[in-house]
Amino acid sequence: MRFKKDEYLSRQNKAIQSIKSSGLDALLMFAPESQYWICGYDTFGFAMFQCLILDSKGGLNLLTRSPDLRQALYTSTLSEPEIHIWNEIEGINPAEELLKLLNELDISGKIGFEGQSAGLTDFNGQLLRNTIPNLVESSNLIRSLRRIKSANEIKMHRQAAILSDDALDAAVNSTSPGTFEGDILAEMQGAVFRGGGDYAGNEFIIGSGKGALLCRYYSGRRHLDPEDQLTLEWSGAFARYHAAMMRTIIIGKPTDSQKRMHAACLEAIEACEDKIFPNALMGDVFNAHSEVFDKYGLSHARLQACGYGMGAVFNPIWVDFPMFYEGNPLKISSGQVFFLHMILMDDRTSTAMTLGHSVLVKKNGIERLSRHNLDLIYVT
Repeated sequence: MRFKKDEYLSRQNKAIQSIKSSGLDALLMFAPESQYWICGYDTFGFAMFQCLILDSKGGLNLLTRSPDLRQALYTSTLSEPEIHIWNEIEGINPAEELLKLLNELDISGKIGFEGQSAGLTDFNGQLLRNTIPNLVESSNLIRSLRRIKSANEIKMHRQAAILSDDALDAAVNSTSPGTFEGDILAEMQGAVFRGGGDYAGNEFIIGSGKGALLCRYYSGRRHLDPEDQLTLEWSGAFARYHAAMMRTIIIGKPTDSQKRMHAACLEAIEACEDKIFPNALMGDVFNAHSEVFDKYGLSHARLQACGYGMGAVFNPIWVDFPMFYEGNPLKISSGQVFFLHMILMDDRTSTAMTLGHSVLVKKNGIERLSRHNLDLIYVT
């Protein structure tokens, strides 16, 4: 386990109070982030049908497959009597096995469940709702508790940020005209692993040439041209906690257009940082970003979000909602960690420019978690 049992107990008590406040008798946790946060259970077994049950009396029970019995015992606070295995036999409905377990635990009142998760596919969700009717969608219950990080969680984010910085150093040191993209990725990912880190919640994003205008991973590699552009988006991950970063590296001498786009990104990220403080609205952060880009005449090149929460998350993405988008009324709290990304993808000129790092919200503003400055990076 990555935290002491006292911290998990504190989290469980907060969750129990939230369950009671919501008028629920129990919560069915399908999100791996919830399961990890509340007891340390760490697995990719969420790709199959599994559920962690927390009832209003404090009982915590896991229904999973046999390969995850030892996984739960090794990584979590759960004891063997709290781990229940459903047998994979042709024709079995795991949702019915869950209902049997709920009956055995004498849970029959108002029950919440997490439907907004990769841990509950639509197929399994239909099995669940058809078997246990009148469930209450409660995906935000644990998610809202996870947003504000404990002191120990902040330490994990700081370590993740160190690994992100190390990965950037590795990328810059390995990038030159003619470099193979695969070698850059190998150096970045190697820096994270050598630092004791984990796989990130999604693939490291790399694209050069026209591919630099993409902000998603895609299969295929190329060698860098003597004059090129390289967009990277990555995150160090430590104990599943993330601190994402983003940069566009210029190969060759930067053009005036690239310098101007970088200036816009720098002004935008600083404007966003000025808008992040306790009780500020997330939508106002997005507005600060868009106002700068629009002032530079780059409204056509910006995206519809400029960042999102960071946390301990699992595949398929490292996004830990909420996001900075237009009109988001959610208030920011001290102790949250956010990834700010200023992204310009100009199809008119086939030019990309990005700038991003993670920040910690404190009482009077933000703390940048990265040690790197925000200068334009170019190699020759």
